[in-house]
Amino acid sequence: MRRNMSEEEKQKRIKIREFLKQNPISSSDDLNNFFKDMMKVMIEEFYQGELEEELGYTKYDYRNKDSNNSRNGYSSKKLKSSAGEIEVNVPRDRNGEYKPQVIKKHQNTIGQDLEAKIISMYAKGMTTSDIESHIEEIYGYQVSDSSITRITDKILPLVKEWQTRPLETVYPIVFMDAIHYHVRSEGQIVKKAVYIAIGISSSGEKDVIGMWVGENESAKFWLSKLNELKSRGVEDILIACVDGLTGFANAIEAVYPQTQIQQCIIHQIRSSTQFVSYKDIKALIADLKLVYKASTEENVLLNLESFDEKWGKKYPKIAISWKNNWPRLSTYFKYPQEIRTLIYTTNTIEGYNRQLRKVTKNKSVFPTDDSLLKMLYLATQDITKKWTSRQRDWGQMISQFQIYFEGRI
Repeated sequence: MRRNMSEEEKQKRIKIREFLKQNPISSSDDLNNFFKDMMKVMIEEFYQGELEEELGYTKYDYRNKDSNNSRNGYSSKKLKSSAGEIEVNVPRDRNGEYKPQVIKKHQNTIGQDLEAKIISMYAKGMTTSDIESHIEEIYGYQVSDSSITRITDKILPLVKEWQTRPLETVYPIVFMDAIHYHVRSEGQIVKKAVYIAIGISSSGEKDVIGMWVGENESAKFWLSKLNELKSRGVEDILIACVDGLTGFANAIEAVYPQTQIQQCIIHQIRSSTQFVSYKDIKALIADLKLVYKASTEENVLLNLESFDEKWGKKYPKIAISWKNNWPRLSTYFKYPQEIRTLIYTTNTIEGYNRQLRKVTKNKSVFPTDDSLLKMLYLATQDITKKWTSRQRDWGQMISQFQIYFEGRI
């Protein structure tokens, strides 16, 4: 069904048809050139209107001139657009008071914001060479590596602001883990750890509350970052879910002495099966599952003894490791099933890390810590946009937290 056009729209169509009769367009190049010419005329008309407003009189209306300022010719400016490069004439005034607004003095792109496009492509994990090729293909001009770096560096102040923003007073659950990347440092390629903390707030919302680049993962570095979280307003963490890093629990307890610590079961399984023979792995994991999936802690310990009797001679360190780490592994047994399911692994942060790896998979080595942090920050902004709903069954869980942690939440 054809919509009814207003009289104004009808008149516009008539004028366009008349113009096209006099200036036929027979190819995509003709159409592109038409858009460029039209854009040039529009921009120059905008410039003239702005200058007239600045001076207070039109070009030939000297009788109404009430200013010691006047026109002073033109300067040429090249603008980049999706239709290609457009050269426009920018009017000048004798006193240098006119400041263009429609296309500002140092702006050299029109239409879509090129810098925003470059930052968006960088956020999606594109390499600088891919961005260069993409910009040249779409816009028809080249952008250097240094220009891309300069543009993306503009977000570093935003990263620093984000890293130091105030946080909530209490987090019922905080997941902490590290993901590793290769970075150039003093002429060498070194492995750096990106320390990540994801908190679930009292309202059940998930957020990345900390992300820092450091050396290989260490409890000492975590201690400094936990103190940083405290300085940003986090007074209490009820449950911290962590990997099996040596000294990690002590670092947490030094800053948050009341925090319950749950060591990740999946990390413990990976550590346990690291040197298990391929032919034994399936059966051994099935027996381990009977340990950590048991309904009560008493059954866990019984099943662990049975596991040790079966596998202890061949793999004696596995049962010993589970017994030594059990005080940290067994925290989830204190709580109802809904909370157990959420805290017994660091799956929440592992899922986030997988999404980061998708973005960074094309970058085998980052030139600097800042380049790594920029990309991870931009990726995080995209990832967390989808974190719009609170945790499932959170209303029931927060009631349980209030019972188990009375007075702390």
